[in-house]
Amino acid sequence: MQLQHCRFDLALRHHWAIATDLGRGGGKSVYPVVLVDLRDAHGRHGVGEASPSSQYGESHETVARFLAMVDPGRLSFDDLPGSLAYVESVAAGNGPAKCALDIALLDGAARAANKPLCEFLGLGPFAERHHLSSFTLGIDTPAKMAAKTIEAAPYPVLKLKLGSASDRENMDAVRAAAGGRRLRVDANAAWTSKEDALHNIEWLASLGDVEFVEQPMPPSLPTSDWAWLKARSPLPLFGDELYQHASDASRCAECVHGVNVKLVKTGGVTRGKQALEAARSQGLQTMLGCMIESSVLISAAAHLAALTDHLDLDGNVLITNDPYEGVRNRGGWLSFEGVAEASGLRVRPRRVG
Repeated sequence: MQLQHCRFDLALRHHWAIATDLGRGGGKSVYPVVLVDLRDAHGRHGVGEASPSSQYGESHETVARFLAMVDPGRLSFDDLPGSLAYVESVAAGNGPAKCALDIALLDGAARAANKPLCEFLGLGPFAERHHLSSFTLGIDTPAKMAAKTIEAAPYPVLKLKLGSASDRENMDAVRAAAGGRRLRVDANAAWTSKEDALHNIEWLASLGDVEFVEQPMPPSLPTSDWAWLKARSPLPLFGDELYQHASDASRCAECVHGVNVKLVKTGGVTRGKQALEAARSQGLQTMLGCMIESSVLISAAAHLAALTDHLDLDGNVLITNDPYEGVRNRGGWLSFEGVAEASGLRVRPRRVG
């Protein structure tokens, strides 16, 4: 097997900031990812992507260091369990790098089987005109957030990042421009106590158009604090940073009503699927989310959509230079209709010119 990887800088359509960025330079306009390509002696290949986050101490450099330790001769499209077990053994952590390899291995194996990834995984055909994703608005000034809301007019569900000193002004600006669209809120752990979180959630509930609140508090707070908030919250709570792996499902069942699974957190499609299934077994609602990502990662996640109640797979429409074509986002609705590739991730390099 040949393993190649390269850094690719995704250019954001708008400056991007979330609550955890505010004390560290205030956000970004470029987001580096790492693209992976696996090819075997039979001419088969698969692609993957790592979208590392500084929030978890990751970068394209940490991904490259991990990939340099991998022996490609230990990887095979014909032995997924053995290959994935080897990848896990190389070093602890490194979820984004493992995610890229997991996706590339599954892409190659599903292509070899001549099946779309969702069918290869036993989830059946992708349900067209069924899976609706939210569109995310990063933290900005109220005027810019209003302008972003107007620009996002085709999207019926908006996800608003909160956690700044101007939360209320930002929310007012977005609501005035949203025209009654459904709103979701993500605080990215900005509210540091259960009392502060409850106060903010009660305000959001009073507005009447907020569907749920994601990650209101830091994941490090005691389970008892989360259970206290869950019992009192007038809106459903979703855990993101709180839910890293399937092993967190039982704790999350005490803390929140639902969880946000991201492939780069769990380490790929294989563990992402396990995390979704574990959450569902605990009676939790499920959502698939993303970082800033190209169509490689977004398409990979879309193949798991049958296991979700909600989707937040908009990373590829937040950028201007997607290097791949894959699942399409048509006003929030995810679709593979008209996509030329019929197997694996159903992605291919974007033609230039």
